[in-house]
Amino acid sequence: MTLLLKNGIGLIDHKLQTLTVLIANNRIQELNGSTAEADEVIELHQDFISPGLIDLHVHLREPGFTNKETVKTGGMAALHGGFTTIGAMANLNPTPDTEERFKRQLELNRQTPIKIKQYAPVTKNRAGQFVVNFGQLAKAGAFAFSDDGSGIENAHIMLEAMRELAKLHLPLCDHAQDMALTNGGVLNAGMTAERLGVPGVNNVSEAVQIARNLVLAANTGVHYHVCHVSTKESINLIRLAKAQGVNVTCEVTPHHLLLDDSMIVGDEKSQFKMNPPLRSPEDRLACAAGLMDGTIDMIATDHAPHTDAEKKQGILASPNGIVGSETAFTLLYTKFVKTGLWPLDKLIDWMSGAPKRLFHLNEAGQLKVGSLADIAVFDLTQEKIIEAKNFLSKGHNSPFLGEKVFGTTVLTVVDGKVTYRRKPNND
Repeated sequence: MTLLLKNGIGLIDHKLQTLTVLIANNRIQELNGSTAEADEVIELHQDFISPGLIDLHVHLREPGFTNKETVKTGGMAALHGGFTTIGAMANLNPTPDTEERFKRQLELNRQTPIKIKQYAPVTKNRAGQFVVNFGQLAKAGAFAFSDDGSGIENAHIMLEAMRELAKLHLPLCDHAQDMALTNGGVLNAGMTAERLGVPGVNNVSEAVQIARNLVLAANTGVHYHVCHVSTKESINLIRLAKAQGVNVTCEVTPHHLLLDDSMIVGDEKSQFKMNPPLRSPEDRLACAAGLMDGTIDMIATDHAPHTDAEKKQGILASPNGIVGSETAFTLLYTKFVKTGLWPLDKLIDWMSGAPKRLFHLNEAGQLKVGSLADIAVFDLTQEKIIEAKNFLSKGHNSPFLGEKVFGTTVLTVVDGKVTYRRKPNND
């Protein structure tokens, strides 16, 4: 079957130009000006054609927590956001920490047409005490290793893991958090936590772990990737390490770019609760500056769905995390690109090109002739409102509900097949 995406616009030599894409045999056959006939023709009316987005930090919750999300609903949510490849974290029950469990997880992941790259944990049951069998899990298909959701407190365990993963040339992706310094905090330590009378998490709880692990990464040569970096101290450490040749990369979330703790107001404060917490305005600006100067390599959502009931328990009792798959591109485009702060090609690279390059995702497509046809199409001109009723995720836990945005997803194509298509009069 052939598919023609007709009369869109795309970035050609860093400029938006009219673009038509012909797809056959799962691959891009022609770009620009194609008049070839096709089995299906989709008229795009000058919508923006992008390489499929890549999100290397998603929580799909299945098995173990299917009241929050499933592989199918999480996959559809990502497709709705324009993502064609996602990295699924291993904080599941049971944890995919053996070859048998990991292979079962891969079977489960095939329920959705999106491409799912599966993380394996660094330690057994993510408990931080004993490393997994890295060789077996790598052979089974693990593309990277992470105990995300938990920091690895034991330096010896971290060093052992880095040495083994360096031999396998696979990344160790770190949730950097020293629990001894978090003080049971639920928000960033500062004026907002004090005003609300809740314990705060100090910035140094993140930076201290990163500093230690950068020294270990320099010693081992491992690809050390810092998840959801959130503080100016952390960014400064990573900037210095990169200048010294350490093999370190890092990601930042949309919410740490768009929000800070001064914005936590109103009755739904638990919607602003996440880990790492929203930091100070100064930290938020440092995150944006870190992207622009190349210290931060990519954007990842940390999509973390929870039930409505869980998030209604209040800021002390509710779990950490917000959903992000369906709102990431549209929010960032609206707040940064449309306002002239970022060029569109940089946003696309942070959300597609950089994760593909740095994590060697050869199965992820790109917008060029001969490549697998992983494509997202966005409406850059029509304003929409972010509404929970339009989410395909089970989770509605977002502080961005009600925001007016541009850049909602029109169409998502994976391996040449349409996997999401916006309904008329929908978001």
